Amino acid sequence: MSATAAVRRTGARKAGRRTTLRTSGIGMSGWVAVTLLGLVVCCALLAPLLSPHDPNTVDLSGAYQSSSGTHLLGTDASGRDLLARLVHGSRTALVGPFLVVVISTLLGTVLALAAVWFGGWFDQMVVRVVDAVFAFPGLLLAILATALFGSGLPAAVVALSIAYIPYIARIVRSAALRERNLPYIAALQVQGVHGMRIALRHILPNVGGLIVANATLAFGFALMDLAGLSFIGLGVQPPTSDWGAMVGTGMAGVLQQHPQEALYASALIVITVGAVNMLGDRLTERWEARS
Repeated sequence: MSATAAVRRTGARKAGRRTTLRTSGIGMSGWVAVTLLGLVVCCALLAPLLSPHDPNTVDLSGAYQSSSGTHLLGTDASGRDLLARLVHGSRTALVGPFLVVVISTLLGTVLALAAVWFGGWFDQMVVRVVDAVFAFPGLLLAILATALFGSGLPAAVVALSIAYIPYIARIVRSAALRERNLPYIAALQVQGVHGMRIALRHILPNVGGLIVANATLAFGFALMDLAGLSFIGLGVQPPTSDWGAMVGTGMAGVLQQHPQEALYASALIVITVGAVNMLGDRLTERWEARS
């Protein structure tokens, strides 16, 4: 069999594997997770339409009201409508982790593919740098960044993105290295195909499922980390609505027998992170079955 025929046959087999990956099911739990996440995303996109009140309107005379026709979930210590703040808080709860995942996945994937393709001293240097950054907990790095550059979502997003790059790079490098050593890559090199074209047109698509699965899992971790930073006052700043910040401000209400704010916000964080992890697990299982 000629080298060209071998490449075509292997490429067809690879394409078939990618098609199977796209069309195969993610199971009932996967679709439940997709449905839950879809509802959260819809709430974030349609927040102005779904919100019954302005989330930042203060009414001290109406503090800690219980559920009623006017305020379906009650009010917080400042008399602000909890339902409105939860709906608007879904925006910051999703945007921050999304930016972290996009930045870290893009940079981590590029770094991993470059290390695998060039190999040698460059690969060893990348591995050492990745291991060094990986030694720092992401949340600690984010706290240091906010201490240096001030509290707020941008500093936290940048710091967590840097902290998550090693996580993505190590996993993608491992899968890409295995793909790099397959015979069809050698056949493409013999034909004189450029290395960048091989990496982008062949290696990247065949590890794409793993990248998506791990990006999904990273989203859940980023959501928890950013919520934790907002909880301690280093993330999203008031009066902006945010689930993590609502848990923090709601702790005073818990001591006064008004746990609604902290309880509702915590429940949404748990449900969203649980759905993300469930979907990530299903995608990982599909990748492993495909491999």
